[in-house]
Amino acid sequence: MAAKKLFYFNWLSDSTRDSGGPLSTLPRGVATLCRSALLAALAVFLVLLPGAIAAAKNPAALPLQTIFPGADRIGPVEGTPPAAAAWRDDAIIGYVFLTSDVVRSVGYSGKPIQTAVGLDLSGKITGAVIIEHHEPILILGIDDSHLDAFVRAYTGVSVRTKVSVGRSRAASDDDADTLVVDGISGASVTSIVFNDSIMRAARAVARSRGIIEGGGIKEAQLDLELFEEEDWQNLLAGGAVTRLFLRNREVDEGFVTQTGRAAPPVTPREARGKFITLYAALLTPAGIGQNLLGFAPYSKLSAGLKPGEQALLIAAQGLYSFKGWAWRKGGVFDRLQLVQGQTTHRFTKEQHRLIEKLQVKGGPKFREMGIFVVPAHKGFDPTAPWRLELIVTRDTEDGQTVQAKFPLTYQVPDRFIVRPERSGISDGSLTSALDEAALVGDGVWLQVWQNRLGEIAVLIGALFLLYVLLVFHDTAAKNPSFVRTVRVVFLAFTVVGLGWLMSAQLSVVNVITFINALLTEFRWDFFLLDPIVFILWSYVAVALLFWGRGVFCGWLCPFGALQELASRAARILRLPQIPIPFGLSERVWPIKYILFLGLLALSLHSVDLAEIGAEVEPFKTAIALKFVRAWPFAAYALGLLAAGMFVERVFCRYLCPLGAALAIPANNRMFDWLRRRRQCGTECQICATRCPVQAIHPDGRIDPHECIYCLDCQVLYYDDKVCPPAIARRKRREDRAARKAAREAARADALQQSPEETAP
Repeated sequence: MAAKKLFYFNWLSDSTRDSGGPLSTLPRGVATLCRSALLAALAVFLVLLPGAIAAAKNPAALPLQTIFPGADRIGPVEGTPPAAAAWRDDAIIGYVFLTSDVVRSVGYSGKPIQTAVGLDLSGKITGAVIIEHHEPILILGIDDSHLDAFVRAYTGVSVRTKVSVGRSRAASDDDADTLVVDGISGASVTSIVFNDSIMRAARAVARSRGIIEGGGIKEAQLDLELFEEEDWQNLLAGGAVTRLFLRNREVDEGFVTQTGRAAPPVTPREARGKFITLYAALLTPAGIGQNLLGFAPYSKLSAGLKPGEQALLIAAQGLYSFKGWAWRKGGVFDRLQLVQGQTTHRFTKEQHRLIEKLQVKGGPKFREMGIFVVPAHKGFDPTAPWRLELIVTRDTEDGQTVQAKFPLTYQVPDRFIVRPERSGISDGSLTSALDEAALVGDGVWLQVWQNRLGEIAVLIGALFLLYVLLVFHDTAAKNPSFVRTVRVVFLAFTVVGLGWLMSAQLSVVNVITFINALLTEFRWDFFLLDPIVFILWSYVAVALLFWGRGVFCGWLCPFGALQELASRAARILRLPQIPIPFGLSERVWPIKYILFLGLLALSLHSVDLAEIGAEVEPFKTAIALKFVRAWPFAAYALGLLAAGMFVERVFCRYLCPLGAALAIPANNRMFDWLRRRRQCGTECQICATRCPVQAIHPDGRIDPHECIYCLDCQVLYYDDKVCPPAIARRKRREDRAARKAAREAARADALQQSPEETAP
């Protein structure tokens, strides 16, 4: 940093005049004036910067009429959680707050999400404005206007309403208190994070100001909104996290005490060694789950919980594994069980969620961790005491198997429980812990799939037709007009249907997100939140195994299809086509691989920067936003399309990082169904010269890393008027037919001339 400052001031100093600096070409008086102006501007910027930052965090400096229409002023921020009173004349009409102050809303970037929200005295949100965010998963078609439109949908929503993210629909009698807001296509998880921050912060402010108090609940329930930042030691000391410490000797003695039989010790020479330190915590309350997991992972976990479900964190250090290995085959965790009253529950594989690390400050490293979901039908009461029983199994000397159980007891701290005598909702709309838990979410991804069944059906039908064409391409290729017609129609569907209507343009950002998920925490429900993209990616993954990258790049990429249609239009208009020598083309191919590897490396450091770099793809501009974007982006996309009218698919061939990512595993495809002849590349170069992307080498080989599976070479393969070997075969066939016809004619003539020779 010091070096940077020194550089900046050297840049403005007189020494730059003699060293070829930016002011060296100006007269000395003008240069001095410019330096003075720049230094003055820098000084003003440094003076105003703290005020600008403070203003961004001061509700009084926010767009008041957008957040709280009708208010004429806002008071100071005060209270717990912090909020500012909104005034009209001399009366308080509501409150304004920042979600980052109330629930410490943080996105997947690890940086704060600041959303200013207004709340009136009836418990309705009056408006919401995004102040700051750094979300890294905002992919194709997402910009600030989409986020602004998303948060504006919360205007008029009551904190008593259960809000989930999906596709909006009319509410039935069964879900009259449920509101489904439209999620942001391509950023469903980000939608969940914003939804959770707005609604949870609004309920926390409403409860703290008495807006939703007054005796509504009948039973104790978890406080899902309360959040105060705590480190690991405070959570442990306060009982939010509990632990069980066992030495080897204590386990050995436990077998004698519980079974009356001695079992072989696990480590005879280390009786005082640590057998296990088992930790447990209830993750459902924000005060525990958000501190342990972080805001965004906690929001995603909460959104995936069905009404009444509870999530537990179980972690361990030491010699013994509480998970074991039997669950991978049998599906049941046999070393752990949950006990409450007379109910005992064994966790299954479906109730297990992987977790790589905790976000809590001062948290230790664990040998293994897991999140376990307790189903609602088990009748588990999270406000009552419960215990985990660690089960240890050993074989005795006489061949018998014995078990010993070691309990870890847990009681959620009282500060995370709302008691009937001190909290409630005035209209009684929330009457149980299950209703409150339902506010968090109830399987968002499943709702999204149900709401997009029509699009899913169209997509699956199109993918099936493409599969049939690819499998039976030999038969189809014998009819050139059929193949060309099908291809043009399918490309048009890809651009209009997949791209402009369904927003199903895949991107290198999807690949980066998938790789980062594998390196951190992989959850299927994360990817299930966008069914169209999920189905398309699944199909592309299978197609990579069978055919390579060409199925996506040649048939299912909307921008690639748009390029090819533009190229076909150019040929109809008889625009000149610029031939690229194969040697030059081969040397330019690596550019796209370098771009992909660079973006991947950049994402390991900062996903934000990688997404900025991913703008090398024009997909967002041309497909998701339909060219309605700032002129530099639109000019870039249109420029690539214009270049593609003279050099077919120029972007796909040389610049596309997504194509490079899909091409890397191309050599591992299972089948090589594109037919070639021995004359290809030796006696004949027609396919190589007519391949639209120069994927055929001069020696006749088809490069699977570049092939887009357009089937042009297969049409030529069967065309006995173009392909020389096919022509030769046709001529031999015609010659044989001609000779056979001549023989038949000669025999017929002989029969007519001497009929008596054929008489019996």
